[in-house]
Amino acid sequence: MERKHESPISGRGAQSGAVPTRFGLASRELDGDWRDHMEALDGKPPKLRTHVTEERPRSILSFNQSPDIAFDRSINAYRGCEHGCVYCFARPTHAYHDLSPGLDFETQLFAKPEAAELLRKTLAKPRYQVRPIAMGTNTDPYQPIERRYRITRQVLEVCLETRHPVTITTKSDRVLDDIDLLAQLAERGLVAVAISVTSLDPKLSGKLEPRAAAPAKRMAALGKLAAAGVPVHCSIAPIIPAVTDEFMEDIVAQAGALGVGSAGWIPLRLPHEVAPLFREWLDVHFPDRAGKVMAIVRSIRGGRDNDPDFFSRLKPTGVWADLFRSRFRIACRRAGIGQPGFTLDCTQFRPPELGGQLRLF
Repeated sequence: MERKHESPISGRGAQSGAVPTRFGLASRELDGDWRDHMEALDGKPPKLRTHVTEERPRSILSFNQSPDIAFDRSINAYRGCEHGCVYCFARPTHAYHDLSPGLDFETQLFAKPEAAELLRKTLAKPRYQVRPIAMGTNTDPYQPIERRYRITRQVLEVCLETRHPVTITTKSDRVLDDIDLLAQLAERGLVAVAISVTSLDPKLSGKLEPRAAAPAKRMAALGKLAAAGVPVHCSIAPIIPAVTDEFMEDIVAQAGALGVGSAGWIPLRLPHEVAPLFREWLDVHFPDRAGKVMAIVRSIRGGRDNDPDFFSRLKPTGVWADLFRSRFRIACRRAGIGQPGFTLDCTQFRPPELGGQLRLF
């Protein structure tokens, strides 16, 4: 059932259930008078809680052939993300399971506790070919439930054992919990970490990404990883016109001062149900500029809310896009930050041992 709210939902990014319509699911909403009547009888609805379901998939590596991204395989230890970033392009994946890309995405989570063992079995296959594994490409590997499940750490332990290259993208300083493993992987040229910083305003961050780490904590994590010798990348993602773009230069400057050698920016993407969710969020938090924000978004997406096409979906066009590129390029030059990208070593890989049986050389 879709829920409508006249005021922001505390601690959550989405403002409604946003039932998906692509799959013909029925949607309902409560009439305002009836909702008031229910609240008079039963009081306010209970606070939304996070529920975690454990999954037992048969495989853990996902492969892709996208021409727009630099990796061809990834691991997502979790489905759904408690960080609640309203703009998250992964939200529509919940619709495939008859769940809401809105509030369900950030409250109905799925964990894969056998991920490390599944990875071990995959890496032991004789025909396995090594390429860097990307983590955090769909949902955050260091969202709050990682502290309990430690699935990401277990996967990193397998990568260290087998000398397998891995990349991480996160919005959490919880990545520092594994700095011991990351430092060892970095010594062998096997890891790179990207931390996404959207703004430097904690109040704005609390609205955009309510359960992600505060911006100052993310910046501090970038500095600590860099000091530990871990290759780090500052990702200004996404750039939201007229909402977060004002922080671009300061984020780059702070990253450069912390010793971060790589930075990049990604424009806002609004696929499928993310577009109405984001519009709803704008109406709640920034009604004075909602029209302007969406006008600029459409101007960099060829007149659409979103461009889903290969080769162009990550390459906005138009005057506003050119302005962002110029600002970012100048900021990086002033901060002494070079072009993004790291080369990881794929030559050290050694297949894992299964069942206590020694490898034959």
